[in-house]
Amino acid sequence: MTGPEDAPALHLSGVVLPDGEHRDVWVRGGRFTFEPVPGAETVVRGGWLVPGLVDAHCHVGIATGGTPVDDLAAAREQALAERAAGVLALRDCGSPVDTRALDQELDLPRIIRAGRHLAAPRRYIPGLAIELEPDALAEEVRVQARRGDGWVKLVGDWIDRAVGDLAPEWPASAVRAAIAAAHEEGARVTAHTFGTEALPDLIDAGIDCIEHGTGLTEELIGRMAARGTAVVPTLLNVANFPRFAEAGEQRFPTYASTMRRLHASAGAVVRAAHDAGVPVFAGTDAGGGIRHGVIADEVRALHQAGLPAEAALAAASWSARAWLGLPCIEEGASADVVAYDTDPRADLGALAKPGVTLLRGRVVA
Repeated sequence: MTGPEDAPALHLSGVVLPDGEHRDVWVRGGRFTFEPVPGAETVVRGGWLVPGLVDAHCHVGIATGGTPVDDLAAAREQALAERAAGVLALRDCGSPVDTRALDQELDLPRIIRAGRHLAAPRRYIPGLAIELEPDALAEEVRVQARRGDGWVKLVGDWIDRAVGDLAPEWPASAVRAAIAAAHEEGARVTAHTFGTEALPDLIDAGIDCIEHGTGLTEELIGRMAARGTAVVPTLLNVANFPRFAEAGEQRFPTYASTMRRLHASAGAVVRAAHDAGVPVFAGTDAGGGIRHGVIADEVRALHQAGLPAEAALAAASWSARAWLGLPCIEEGASADVVAYDTDPRADLGALAKPGVTLLRGRVVA
């Protein structure tokens, strides 16, 4: 595909979100403009124009079962499934596969990478993470920061078979050094956590985001709100906690009990985080046990947990884009937009039926 500058001149007319004003928007050279473009083809007339959706936690390159995909063709199909759902930007929270070559395919969503998962030895899904001793973590964080797109992913906790329950992966000193190293490299840090015990050290060390966060307490939520630390709840994955509990119950009954408790309180945690002012973003955890292209389900889950419908939509669109440094529907911005026939703020079910979709100024759906 040729570059965005060769994209055709287009015209769209509809209600532009989040402002909610009916406007005429043109596309010239792959970018939005509010100045009329003579000869532009009208591709949307009426409806609602939503800045391209974001899946803020997914894994392009991880196949069903938690193994790396066989080749880039499989990773490409995952990205296309996201695009079909209106997702035009992905924050890839750890992948064992180098997907950088996909950046050359301009009809695929933008991928913002966090590099490889970083985990303690034998404390995560085999084959997915770089496994490290604590004293090597900070240096590897620097490596991943330089390879990624402004993010680094730590595994903050996982089951510790010696204790039979979730437990932190790193001592506080290693966490502080790792997060400081990433920030020195200009990268933000996020961490997988299910339980509570690992969270205080991560938050106090200045981590930028928590993934899942089912173990958050009211006190920890207050500390996150004060620091501006975000959370991506991945409620579609949390829905699997009872299954995880059942699978581990015979060998690890304490772990099974913990996972059931975390599942039961997950909605209340999300609601409390939002009410406290913690930035909440939509991520599906697609890859492994979750199929790609289900952002609409995650948005609905956030709403069911207690977020107002517009806040849940913003968590997968304009708010998430701002958080990741991506523009919305504005002068000079890359023309990444999804049109809907009905107002998704009033009916989140509309997200399951994306209409005309523009990516880098070209109609891709």
